[in-house]
Amino acid sequence: MDNPSDKKIPGSAASSGRGVTSDLKQSQNQSRRARVLGNAAVLSVLIALVAGFFGGAFIAPWYQKNVIGEPGGGAAENGKILLDEESAVIAAVRLADPAVASIVISKDLPQFEQFGSPFGEFFFSAPTGQTERQQVGAGTGFFVDSSGLLVTNKHVVNDSAAEYTVVTSDGAKYKAEVLGIDPFNDLAVVKVEGNNFPFLSLGDSDSLQLGQRVVAIGNALGEFQNTVTTGVVSGVRRNVTALGQGVQAENLLEVIQTDAAINPGNSGGPLLNLTGEVIGVNTAVSSGAQLIGFAIPINQVKKVISDVREFGRVRRPFLGVRYIIITENLASAKDLPSNAGVWVISGDGGEAGVIPGSPADAAGLREGDIILAIDGQAITPDKQLTDLMRFFSPGDRVVLRIMNSEGEERSVSAVLSEAE
Repeated sequence: MDNPSDKKIPGSAASSGRGVTSDLKQSQNQSRRARVLGNAAVLSVLIALVAGFFGGAFIAPWYQKNVIGEPGGGAAENGKILLDEESAVIAAVRLADPAVASIVISKDLPQFEQFGSPFGEFFFSAPTGQTERQQVGAGTGFFVDSSGLLVTNKHVVNDSAAEYTVVTSDGAKYKAEVLGIDPFNDLAVVKVEGNNFPFLSLGDSDSLQLGQRVVAIGNALGEFQNTVTTGVVSGVRRNVTALGQGVQAENLLEVIQTDAAINPGNSGGPLLNLTGEVIGVNTAVSSGAQLIGFAIPINQVKKVISDVREFGRVRRPFLGVRYIIITENLASAKDLPSNAGVWVISGDGGEAGVIPGSPADAAGLREGDIILAIDGQAITPDKQLTDLMRFFSPGDRVVLRIMNSEGEERSVSAVLSEAE
């Protein structure tokens, strides 16, 4: 702080003795001020050094941890995240693995005897007239209750002439009975005799997020039982058509896409979240790309399980109409008022377009009507009426959006019955 004596006062006699004396005093005061400032500077340096020491000891670690991150540019933090994720995967697999089983498909096949040719290394075979039991395929299933009820894919157990054996993770074998096959979806429920089986909890597939970590378990290649693969949810609500050798093409709606490896033999196995809950049933893999697999959302599976438990079968809803799918070409050729939906018509053999006494008949549908939507879901080439019907059960009341031959629209209500 400046000393008042250092300041010159306007109008003072600079040549007076006082003036000289004042200059001397000013010089002495400046010297003292310089020493004071010097001491202050030293003190400031000491304070800074002390503050720096203690700041480095106490503030720096806090700043490093909370602002910069752990040493190594956050490597330790990332390592902790990876370790936590790895632990979660291990825990989910440990929880789920005992409830996942292999399904072995066997059939009685003709025996053949090979014969050599005298003309070289050519061989031919001929049937012996006898048969032998042979393994012809394998898939995966998982227990959904302790009584021995398992979920799998329909294409795993759709051969009525085959015999199915469930092999649990501990190597025990059980004969399996097919209880229900879903006519709309690639799902089936089988049963083995016994009790106290470990089983999996069912999650909520509607809450899935893109990038969410998932785990698949299955009988890879029909040889490596309970193989574990991991990945993420790479897509949701995909509509795909599944094909396979000896399997009829099937439309799969609103399925989960994942990059967790799904190999032949994994069909019917669970897709799990990191809490060990089933969020999907592995069912198909893309043949044109690597690491693109598909799983049926578990919320679609719950209805099938409930039907089998309550009724001993998978029930199919019935509306009672005969129709053809409308395309732009058909609409143009028949001068239809809509180029989408389904057109209710009679068959060439005289079959009624609207079955008498059916829910459609009771709702007032007539031949020539076009069904545009059911419960607000538009009927499109990708989502046909039969595809949308899978989301309903017998007894459900649905609202149909109808257009008549004149292009007039109306809404009608129908109560679905059960198909025979």
